Amino acid sequence: MKFKLLTLLGATATILASAFAAEAQTALKWAHVYETSEPFHTESVWAAEEIGKRTEGRYKIDVFPASQLGKEADINQGLKLGTVDIIISGSSFAAREYAPIGVTYFPYTFRDPAHLIAYTKSDVFKRLAEGYEAASGNHITAVTYYGTRHTTSNRPIAKCADMQGLKMRVPDVPAYLAMPRACGANTTPIAFAEVYLALQNGTVEAQENPLTTIEAKKFFEVQKHIVLTGHIVDHLNTVVSKNLWSQLSDADKQIFTEVMQQAAERATKIIEEREKKLVETFKERGIQVTEVDKADFQSNVMEKVSLEDFGYKKEDWEAIRAVK
Repeated sequence: MKFKLLTLLGATATILASAFAAEAQTALKWAHVYETSEPFHTESVWAAEEIGKRTEGRYKIDVFPASQLGKEADINQGLKLGTVDIIISGSSFAAREYAPIGVTYFPYTFRDPAHLIAYTKSDVFKRLAEGYEAASGNHITAVTYYGTRHTTSNRPIAKCADMQGLKMRVPDVPAYLAMPRACGANTTPIAFAEVYLALQNGTVEAQENPLTTIEAKKFFEVQKHIVLTGHIVDHLNTVVSKNLWSQLSDADKQIFTEVMQQAAERATKIIEEREKKLVETFKERGIQVTEVDKADFQSNVMEKVSLEDFGYKKEDWEAIRAVK
């Protein structure tokens, strides 16, 4: 009888413990607009699983890729609405909440990926990230190198002036518009998920993105030329919503930050390695890959566009340029 009672009590305790654990587990949604083949997704999945392990299952994070929970503007808004908890998104969208952080998209700000990563560890980045958090409530935990943005087109481009009158898809972001407009292109904002079709049906005849995105989204199938303008060394932020960040303990904040930064480092390494190989890959596929004089493009931007036109502070830009 005593044995049966102990067995019953043990079973009851196990059931209660399981129920408590299930009740204590917090389900979170992590959203982005990138394909499942891209490291922004694969490393987010790794991070989601790793956070679950390091918090002993207290958090279950599901990652939603490829605009499943909305376009980039939607998921940024979702941080406020509570429809998402974590996103990967560019500073161009963070700049809608706090304009100064968008200065990183001004053309030819960063020399190369190493300069970008150095910036993310600098005092100027800390100041801009804190400004964004004060304005939005959301917290940037990590930064991933997205790639160096280049131009694709259905007509040859060798110099800035060759873009005169070019129908070009550019994200509706002030600094993204600077180089194409300085070179005379007619820019059109089209949602990221709709760019392939727009290129295919001739709504636009050009676009700009990193080589890895050009491959992942298969833009090379509907474009004849890849022009290595290298106008923006781009990045993505991993952003935690105000609601979630405010509820995390200090210990959990540290876990989330450490894991997300590790995921960003892993993705950055993958992107850099892929970029090195893609130029030859595109040439093998019969795409015309053109090296250009970047100084020609840069001089046109600096002559025809000012930082102040976009609401950016010259001192922020100069501080970034000075980062070693």
